[in-house]
Amino acid sequence: MTRPAGGERGAQLDLFGAEDASAGAPSQAPGARGTRTGKGASDEPVSPVEPDATHVAVARRLPADVRLGTSSWSFPGWRGIVYGDGATPSRLARTGLAAYAQHPLLRTVGLDRTYYAPIGATDYATYAAQVPESFRFVVKAPEALTVSRYPTHERYGALRGNDNPTFLDAACAEDTLVGPACEGLAGALGVILFQLPPQPAWALGGRDRFAERLARFLGDLPVGPLYAVELRTEKLLGSAYAEALASAGAAHCFNVHPTMPDLELQAAVCDPSPAAAVVVRWMLGGAQRYEAARERYRPFDALVDEDPAARTSIATLCADAARRGRPAYCVINNKAEGSAPLSAFRLAAEIEALL
Repeated sequence: MTRPAGGERGAQLDLFGAEDASAGAPSQAPGARGTRTGKGASDEPVSPVEPDATHVAVARRLPADVRLGTSSWSFPGWRGIVYGDGATPSRLARTGLAAYAQHPLLRTVGLDRTYYAPIGATDYATYAAQVPESFRFVVKAPEALTVSRYPTHERYGALRGNDNPTFLDAACAEDTLVGPACEGLAGALGVILFQLPPQPAWALGGRDRFAERLARFLGDLPVGPLYAVELRTEKLLGSAYAEALASAGAAHCFNVHPTMPDLELQAAVCDPSPAAAVVVRWMLGGAQRYEAARERYRPFDALVDEDPAARTSIATLCADAARRGRPAYCVINNKAEGSAPLSAFRLAAEIEALL
């Protein structure tokens, strides 16, 4: 079996503008399900911020299965929003997750690190040990499962420009993703997300042939986890795609991104009502590029470009799911409005007001 090629993670993070650039391999954090020892001030764990009383009240009223969170947790600019003192990049990489997970409105987080290379069950278990029992992870599938041809950028080395033999390979997905994630995260696993980067629809055989291949792939995956698919190619969105998801019990990941139509159009194609869960990723507002938004919004401590229309659409999707007794997951990027946790807090209040 051919395994996904991880490459050099640092180079790929720079190439794709990932949020979790400062987060390395997970390490055990004090105050969670395990302990970690160390000496010196630099080894002190990151402290969580004392949550605002309003946030505590909203969290108490929000259904437990409505889980909002961010694409990562390693941002020193969130001091006073999520973290107390001592939120340096190195400390956040080691103990930031445990502090993040103590905020009552942050009930999930995206594991984007796994997009660049698979990780093992031990790493997943270490993440799970740092969060409360009710917390859930949204795990992104490795890129080598979701790109049909490697980009021509030199950082892909010998793989650049080549067809990818592990694209939508269910056996490879089970071996390198589903098995380790289920074993390591156990009950902390929320969603396994297959995010397909922008790629020409014709290169995937067109809308209908892609849907057929997707249906086979999802149908061959192990039963049990909640699977979601996120498109970044609008031409692949259609009734055949929706039927492929429904046939496997998978969810469409509603996403706010310049490459995709608005959420109402996505919902018109992929009716969220029968889905096992609603999954949303609020990634990038307007017609911006990630790199430009990152520079504009750093250090991610304020809402710079608020998007009330997107917020209302997401709140409606989540509130409707809650009324149907279905889980809802929403993962938010700093590049959505400027500060992912602040976006989550506003979104939580709007969802609560709809219920």
